[in-house]
Amino acid sequence: MTPALYSRRRELGLLLTLAGIQFTHIVDFMIMMPLGPQLTRLFGISDAQFGLLVSAYTFAAGASSVLAATYVDRFDRKHLLLTMYLLFALATLACGLAPSFGWLMVARVAAGAFGGVLSALSQTIVGDVVPFERRGRAMSVVMSSFSVATVAGVPLSLWLAAHLGWQAPFYAIALLSGLFAVGAHVTLPPLRHHLSPGPRAVFWHGIAQVLRDGNHRWAFVFSALLMFTGFTVIPYITIFMQTNVGLREDQIPLIYLCGGVGSLLVARVVGRLADRVGKARTFRFMAVALIVPLALVTLLPTLWPGPVVPLAAVLVVTSTMFVCMSGRMIPGMALLTSAAQPAVRGTFMALNASVQSAAMGLAALVGGLIISRDAAGLVQHYGWNAAVGAVASVASVWVAYRLRLHTQQSGPIPAPAQAKAP
Repeated sequence: MTPALYSRRRELGLLLTLAGIQFTHIVDFMIMMPLGPQLTRLFGISDAQFGLLVSAYTFAAGASSVLAATYVDRFDRKHLLLTMYLLFALATLACGLAPSFGWLMVARVAAGAFGGVLSALSQTIVGDVVPFERRGRAMSVVMSSFSVATVAGVPLSLWLAAHLGWQAPFYAIALLSGLFAVGAHVTLPPLRHHLSPGPRAVFWHGIAQVLRDGNHRWAFVFSALLMFTGFTVIPYITIFMQTNVGLREDQIPLIYLCGGVGSLLVARVVGRLADRVGKARTFRFMAVALIVPLALVTLLPTLWPGPVVPLAAVLVVTSTMFVCMSGRMIPGMALLTSAAQPAVRGTFMALNASVQSAAMGLAALVGGLIISRDAAGLVQHYGWNAAVGAVASVASVWVAYRLRLHTQQSGPIPAPAQAKAP
């Protein structure tokens, strides 16, 4: 076996392992929302308390990402990832074992704190070990985990909850995390190339080094615009589809199912396109294309000629929006990881996770301030949410072309001695 063939095969195993880690982290976050009726009834909590239970995960993830920026580039990435992942698995197991609302809250905060670092670490490792010319396809493999979580992870978790109790999804995620941790131990090479010889700098030196770089600051703006574009619209889709479009509650999951399947099918195509014609060019195409379905989703009742919008038309429009949105993220994240200096990429991605959390929260807040309800309970001014998202999308294209990319690897996957050519 040639070194190149071995490297490519091991690279695929590494990417699939990282995708699995992302999958468990995403399902762990997403499963809480549909479990709301069971948990509010079981623990006797209000809707506001349940909302706090969901938000606690995000807040903890954002805070831990800021904290991680002080140490993430000071350790071997493989060892740090395995440590955080095992702690995440234990915290998720604790969620299933929680006997009360208070203990469940503590467990969710712990799961968010450890899980919030996993996404940044996974993207950092892709940037470290995958050459720039293949980084688009690599990101498509890792980021397809979101689509798989939407299509398979959440429905399967709900089936387990319905038949075995609300704790079952958390037990399953913890068990699956243990299996992926073993896979990570086998497939991940030692990743110490970013470590500098000599005495370590003080803990805040890495953050200061990241923030001093003007290119990094532009990359944070780019990342915030990526999140802002969609989250002015996405949080209110369910409300709008039920009140204004007329979909039944049992039809809403079809929006996410079809959107997830479409995103999964298109992800590899977009990844290959990004590597072939360029990350920035592919991102520009997907970011501009997103504007059309983003607007159509918010204007469906106005644009459709009949009194009722058919479910098929709704699914075509919403699926196109999700496909464009996820397709835009593949070259976007490839650009983002490449904009970071390799020596501080871990710190950069940890800070970036906090930037993205803040941008999502701000976008949802802005979207909530724009829309309103009339006397009949219909959502008003939703089209302006899409307009704000469209402006952010266009702005992200402009910022993308200002980024300076570091295309070298900081930690290639080594081939074993016996794989060397004679």
